[in-house]
Amino acid sequence: MKQKLREWIEGDMKRYYGESSLTLKEKLAKPLQVKYLIVYRKASFYGSKSPAGIWYRLRLKRLSEKSGIQIPTKTIIGKGFYIGHFGTVIINPDVVIGENVNIAAGVTIGKTNRGSKMGVPKIGNRVWIGTNAVIVGDITIGDDVLIAPNAYVNTDVPSHSVVLGNPGAIHPRENATEGYINRTV
Repeated sequence: MKQKLREWIEGDMKRYYGESSLTLKEKLAKPLQVKYLIVYRKASFYGSKSPAGIWYRLRLKRLSEKSGIQIPTKTIIGKGFYIGHFGTVIINPDVVIGENVNIAAGVTIGKTNRGSKMGVPKIGNRVWIGTNAVIVGDITIGDDVLIAPNAYVNTDVPSHSVVLGNPGAIHPRENATEGYINRTV
């Protein structure tokens, strides 16, 4: 069981450091968003009932206050998650995020409480989400999608697309995230 936790953390660290020979201790001395992500993985893994889970949740709360990152442990996030820069990131607990996803500062991924799109997004693999982008509603973001900075996305986005503007305009593009998503797991 702990092997799975190790795989998740190693997958995330590969996105930050590649095949670096840094020890885990050296990696932990790195940016706050990296520390947050490791503690998030441990808090999610151990749950809310075990002593380890309680300790990691308290640590996560403290890191959230320092970093502005708010990702509830209930959120499902695939391996290779990458928070690019220090700054606020807010994600609803019911969101599902695939593998090798990059998120920049100021991103909100949330719930729409009314209308035909009531619910939360499901985000595919190899998705790059730019600074201050907002993604809301019961929508699906496909694989290999680039969401530009400041985009507002409240509609389904097919795989191999670029989304620009507010409201988000979808532009088909093969290899949309090429050069943006590096060191995938």
